[in-house]
Amino acid sequence: MSQEIERLTDPGLPEHVHRKADSDPVAAKRAERQVAILFGLSAIGTILFIVSYIYIPLNIFVFLPILGSTNAHQLFLGLGLTFSMFFIGIGAIQWAKTLMPDNEVIAERHEFRSADEDRSDFIATVKERAGAAGLGRRSLIKRSLGLSLGLVGLSPLLLLRDLGPLPGKQLETTNWASGVRLVTDPGNRPIKPSDLEVGAVAQVLPQLPAGQERTLNSIAKDALLLIRLRPEDFQLSPERLSWTHEGIIAFSKICTHMGCAVALYEQQTKHLLCPCHQSTFDVPRAAKLIFGPAARPLPQLAITVDSEGYLVAKQGFTEPVGPSFWERSS
Repeated sequence: MSQEIERLTDPGLPEHVHRKADSDPVAAKRAERQVAILFGLSAIGTILFIVSYIYIPLNIFVFLPILGSTNAHQLFLGLGLTFSMFFIGIGAIQWAKTLMPDNEVIAERHEFRSADEDRSDFIATVKERAGAAGLGRRSLIKRSLGLSLGLVGLSPLLLLRDLGPLPGKQLETTNWASGVRLVTDPGNRPIKPSDLEVGAVAQVLPQLPAGQERTLNSIAKDALLLIRLRPEDFQLSPERLSWTHEGIIAFSKICTHMGCAVALYEQQTKHLLCPCHQSTFDVPRAAKLIFGPAARPLPQLAITVDSEGYLVAKQGFTEPVGPSFWERSS
């Protein structure tokens, strides 16, 4: 029993070891420089992040063929942000360990809410200790800390650049217009109605003027599916029927749900199927939605033939292609 009492006896605190910076001004100055250097390294890391994000083009990283330009670019972005955050933390730890007050205090347990007098004393103590921390008189630390915190605070604001610019009317426009020829994709070859048999499906794009290059954005909006049925198979309004030519009907290939490519055609049921979320569209009824999460049919493009017998667009799309977006209610 006596052994248990002896084991539970409060051992007390070990003897306090005073730091060299507490009594040696030279050591204190050296510690101050160390903290300032760490904060400065943080600032350099943030600058590396900003420069890598805005000013350094991807093709500058061709000297890192193993990683590739995109991976190397992301590596330097990550290193810059990591250094900026890491050295702020290390600098704060070094500041606390070498220069901030090193008084050991034992606080007895008390009620959760202190008395008003104690709360007032606490505020006064915080102000006193803040002054004792030397932030006011250690101008080098104050300036370097302000620099590092100020720069690292710009990092999340900088990433807002990825949210813009706003698309404006770009989502509502394509390269389809009156008289634009339909060309095969791939191949870029104009199509005549005789090139398609009943039941055939072809992916086409608009023929661009000489010198104009396709972009990924334009391909994503311009892609069409041509499907040839027997004219008597259609269940269309007179207007929509006039948008077809000799049983050939054209729809946007981009699903109106999440923008996936509608790539599956069931010849017997005459259904188009989106492989991503199984939205199903009925071709004879102007791609009316019959199953799945899509909110509307696939947009139909009015087609005809030109003087040389090639398929062309009568007009551009009369509605935006692709998935519904926030500016549109459906």
